[in-house]
Amino acid sequence: MSGRSRAAGLLAAVVTLATVLVPSAHASATYASHTPHVTYASHAAPAAPRTAVLDGARLQRTRARLDRGDARLRRAVDDLTARADAWLDQGPWTVVDKPKPAPGGDVHEYLSQAPYWWPTTTPTADNPWGCPYVQRDGQRNPEVDSGTDRQDAEKVFDSTYDLALAWYYTGRRSYAEKAGQILRTWFLDPDTRMNPDLDHAQFIPCKYDGRAIGVIDFSQSYTSVLDAQAVLATGAPGWTERDRGAMGAWNADFLDWLKNSDFGKQEGAAANNHGTFYDMQLAALAYATGDTALTRRTVLDARAKRIAPQIAGDGGQPQELARTRSWHYSTFDLVAYTRLAAIGRHVGVNPWDYRGPDGQSLFKAVDYLLPAATGAAAWPHPELEFYRYAACDVVHAAADAGDRAAKAAVPKLEAPPGGDLWALRPAAEQLDSITG
Repeated sequence: MSGRSRAAGLLAAVVTLATVLVPSAHASATYASHTPHVTYASHAAPAAPRTAVLDGARLQRTRARLDRGDARLRRAVDDLTARADAWLDQGPWTVVDKPKPAPGGDVHEYLSQAPYWWPTTTPTADNPWGCPYVQRDGQRNPEVDSGTDRQDAEKVFDSTYDLALAWYYTGRRSYAEKAGQILRTWFLDPDTRMNPDLDHAQFIPCKYDGRAIGVIDFSQSYTSVLDAQAVLATGAPGWTERDRGAMGAWNADFLDWLKNSDFGKQEGAAANNHGTFYDMQLAALAYATGDTALTRRTVLDARAKRIAPQIAGDGGQPQELARTRSWHYSTFDLVAYTRLAAIGRHVGVNPWDYRGPDGQSLFKAVDYLLPAATGAAAWPHPELEFYRYAACDVVHAAADAGDRAAKAAVPKLEAPPGGDLWALRPAAEQLDSITG
């Protein structure tokens, strides 16, 4: 998920786990405090979670392999638990503690600021924002990281995903309890909860109180939170039936807003990565709330609606290649496509099999990235900051789906900061976030 940016500080923790008590839904396990790896006693794996993007049965099999002593997986768990440990003394976060409420004055409304818009004059008492604002594509205005909820929301997304998965693979109670605390504070507690809408996302001072384009603030990463909730629902300590019910109600209200609000409808009509991420979020929310018919219809429609017009016959993505950060946005759009394909698995639809009238396909789109992803050739399009590892997850996804070229490329990939966690959470994430 997300966009999911990992600060270097989250990656430095060294893991030492003591013996813990595993929740009653699981058999008991002993975790010896060896460094650098966690040592597992043999016991039954937790239940397979009903995840929207991740394959719950695959997670369960991975946990069983850990219990049998798979050394490669233990190394990946060390990387995952380093992230989880770093979250234990952070947060929880809430939308009600920003310096100024969203337009309208409701402190429970989520607020973010358009990242690529900049003031043109020096702020004064009569013009405190320095209006008017102008757009500079790909150049992030640092003021968007203060005074709004965007950064805290990203922390909620990233932390709950890391913590829930770390609990699932280790059984350590503190991970589950921290994840539950973060979710309750942001989404459920009456005094601190966020309203289930994005009416004031990516506002532009003195211009717009909110924009449809702001839906991507959640669509790029909230599906990871849905999966975190599903993982916790397998028996995590501190995540109660009441929590699960309340979170389900919040998700249903958010899905209703996404389907029926003007902003949601506008974002659904977008013809670039915004539209792809909208479909991905819509399908995941529908699946999480039990509307599998909407899930199936959304994934089916995305083939001709998204793949055919947005991917060229050679695999390039023309609208993303025209950006100042063409590598970032090409991999970014494929995060949405590959996660949407993963959701389709649950409802019998496989977008990897689709071929457009000019041969467009997800396989071709990933293969288009392989020379640059493996370091065999330079990326031939505009890019302000090239990070080779940004393609790591989408190449993994294509390899898992049967792409021979992608499978051959996997050993040549550059691992993202903090290690390659595909074996533990096989769903693509945005690895080179420019939102935080």
